[in-house]
Amino acid sequence: MKNKATSFDIAHMAGVSQSTVSRALNDSPLVNIETRRKVQEIARQLNYKVDKNASNLRRQRSSTIALLLFEDPTSDDSMINPFFLSMLGSITKASASRGYDLLVSFQNLDSDWHAEFEDSHKADGIILLGYGDYRSYEGKLTQLQEQGTHIMRWGAPVAEYPGISIGCDNFQGGKDVTEHVLSLRQGNFAFIGDVGDKAPEFQARYEGYLQALEQHSGTSVASVQIDAISAESAGIDAAQQLLERHTPLPDAIVCAADIIAVGVLKTLKAAGVQVPADVAVVGFDNIQLSAFTTPSLTTVQQNTIQAGEALVENLLRAIEGEQTTDYLMPATLIVRQSCGCESNE
Repeated sequence: MKNKATSFDIAHMAGVSQSTVSRALNDSPLVNIETRRKVQEIARQLNYKVDKNASNLRRQRSSTIALLLFEDPTSDDSMINPFFLSMLGSITKASASRGYDLLVSFQNLDSDWHAEFEDSHKADGIILLGYGDYRSYEGKLTQLQEQGTHIMRWGAPVAEYPGISIGCDNFQGGKDVTEHVLSLRQGNFAFIGDVGDKAPEFQARYEGYLQALEQHSGTSVASVQIDAISAESAGIDAAQQLLERHTPLPDAIVCAADIIAVGVLKTLKAAGVQVPADVAVVGFDNIQLSAFTTPSLTTVQQNTIQAGEALVENLLRAIEGEQTTDYLMPATLIVRQSCGCESNE
């Protein structure tokens, strides 16, 4: 009976070390792509199968990534911000393609979730998704980081926050969408979204909005800002404030998130205000719903496919001991009907 092939057999045929074989079969970025392909092809020829349990035991790894979603207020029972639904699919696919399982979990900020993962070998690293005030659980992240936990966050890079951040260029996106509206109309503008330190993504979008207004030469543009979290109900409340306290209405409303804009559109329609004839409304995120509102919503797209892949890839690099840094992806303006022009899709 022919003996089963071993990793040492593959190492001999490939002319590399056994440790290189192990890394190559686990798609480690520490091994160059040509060597990985060579080793993997020899493994296929020898019908070699990795003993995942034994490999994990030797490396003290679970081959699992923990994806922690923090609950968001939503109009349905999902408690997931719609923006993160497509990113969830991308993270799942990227993890699977690299041989990692994905452990998805809702977390309550008051629970001891920080003690349940890498220290118990549930996961080799953690991805955090969910807009929110990172200061409220900064202590837990710091504790994880001090014990060697690998953490990747989706969001704005903030120096004092633990972990590495992958995010979108919120400043440029806020500026681009505001400049687009300014090219179509003049007058009073409103920004709806929290702009304090607890919401760094919204704050950056607001700063881009303000710079666009300041750089709009030859026109005096008044501006009002109303706080709102990333929720449809918050958009409804903010739009109601505009209707009650600001006469006439602003000529344009820039929303920090599409889901806020959905609430704004609903409230304006109920009040008999026509969009875009009476007021332009724009959002940010390009969630699926934004293409199907009435009118369809001009917005800013964050590439959720690229985001999911970047989160997984950078987390695995950190797990392998490689240096990782904060990264901002470009934002893309998506023009639709809510500001009074034809779609560019």
